[in-house]
Amino acid sequence: MTAAASVSRPTFTYAAILAVAMAAVVGTALGFEHLGGYIPCALCLLQRQPYYYAIPIALLAAVLTLTRTPAWIPRALILAVGLLMVVDAGMAAYHAGVEWHFWPGPATCSTSAAGVTQDASNLLSDLNTIKGPSCTDAALRVLGLSFAGWNFIASLALAVFAFIGVRKSA
Repeated sequence: MTAAASVSRPTFTYAAILAVAMAAVVGTALGFEHLGGYIPCALCLLQRQPYYYAIPIALLAAVLTLTRTPAWIPRALILAVGLLMVVDAGMAAYHAGVEWHFWPGPATCSTSAAGVTQDASNLLSDLNTIKGPSCTDAALRVLGLSFAGWNFIASLALAVFAFIGVRKSA
C-alpha cells in the first residue's frame, strides 16, 4: 500500500462523514421550518451559511481523495470545514446569548409583523414591511436549549471531528 493510499482512506471517511452530518443538521433545520412551521429569524438564517459553504468543501475533499491529488489538499479542505464550523459555533453562541438576553441582538431582528396579504396589489409592499420573527425569542426549547443552542453543540462537535480528521489523516 502506498503512502498516498494510506492517507486518502481516513481523509475520505472524515470528509464524507462531515458532509453527511452537516447536511443532516441543515436538513433538520429545513424540516423544522417547512414541515414544523417554525419560521427562522435573521440570525437563524445567518447560521446556515457556514454549512452551505462547508458541505461542498467537504464533498470536494472526499472526491479529491479518490484522485491523484496531493494528500495535503483534501486535508486543507477538511481544515477549512472545521474553521467554518468554529465560526458557526460562535454565531450560534451569540444567537443563544441574544435569546437568553445576555446581550442585545442586531437591530435587523424585529418582532413579527402581520401576515402577508392575499391581495396581489399589496404583495410588493408587504415584502418590504413584513419582517421575520424576533431573534430574542426562542421558537422552541428542547431539553432547555433553543435551536441556536443545539446548533452550537452540533457545530462544535463537527469542528472537533474535522480537526481530528485532519490530524488522523496526517
